[in-house]
Amino acid sequence: MDVAIINSFIASVTDVMPQLGFSSINIKNQLEKSKKIVASGIVLTLGIVGDKKGNVAYAIDTEGAKQIASIMMMGMPVEELDDMAKSAISELSNMLTANASINLSNESINVDISPPTMLTGENIELSMSKDQVMCVEFDIDGIMLEINVALD
Repeated sequence: MDVAIINSFIASVTDVMPQLGFSSINIKNQLEKSKKIVASGIVLTLGIVGDKKGNVAYAIDTEGAKQIASIMMMGMPVEELDDMAKSAISELSNMLTANASINLSNESINVDISPPTMLTGENIELSMSKDQVMCVEFDIDGIMLEINVALD
């Protein structure tokens, strides 16, 4: 996978998350995965079309998603992932992917994104659109966020 693609998503996280109030953003791991992604908690997937085609999937455990939703909703306590909290997490995936697409356009790669689809539960199995998937695992103020990118 083109380094510019994965770097666009990494830059998106490091640019957007501080704007929302997060202070410590660290890459924990970068690895290549197979087409099949398995995660528990919340998985958000967005399609990408244009010069590059594929999809991106964000995975966050349920407690982490509640913390992110709380911060995005100005500190309002989030005891459960109700519709408002789910909306906040979905909007985060929109913001991160849109920012990555702007970063890609700065590399002369023009893409459009679909609205996110949210999956919740344990051992969620998702088949990515490409055989080669680049995964970046972030620790954001103690919250683990995994980004899986499958584009070519």
